[in-house]
Amino acid sequence: MSGNDKALAKIDKTDRKILEQLQKNGSLTNQQLAEKVGLSPSPCLRRVRSLEEAGIIVRTATILDHKKLGLSLTAIILIGMDRHTPERFADFEEQISNYPEVQECYLITGQSADYMLKVVVPDMDHYHQFLLNRITRIPGVSGVHSSFVLRRVIDSTALPLGYLS
Repeated sequence: MSGNDKALAKIDKTDRKILEQLQKNGSLTNQQLAEKVGLSPSPCLRRVRSLEEAGIIVRTATILDHKKLGLSLTAIILIGMDRHTPERFADFEEQISNYPEVQECYLITGQSADYMLKVVVPDMDHYHQFLLNRITRIPGVSGVHSSFVLRRVIDSTALPLGYLS
């Protein structure tokens, strides 16, 4: 671990059960959650609050069906930058964070690109406009490679908690 990393959180088997259930369905009531993990409601609520205070539970989100909302095209974009400076990367990251089409953005290694984006838009026309009017206008973007998702084979937000003791 580097000096900047926080110590790993200590969770027990019951905490792991709580986290697994909440990852499956974050809208469970405390009563429902308590029943699923074998606790009474008060200790269950205390544990959930403790997990939130520890920063393990970051937020609760609602997952939407992109196709039912007319967002049929998912693109994976690899982006190369002209200069590898902290200022150039910070500017890119600030600008890209303002685009609601971008669901994920990763600074990567092992590719001929510096960033990998996951973008969701209605169709190819919208993607074309997004690429030309936003991505390629960010200072420092020197290369763009797009791939399009044909089918989601695994689409999960759940973390693998089996590794935790």
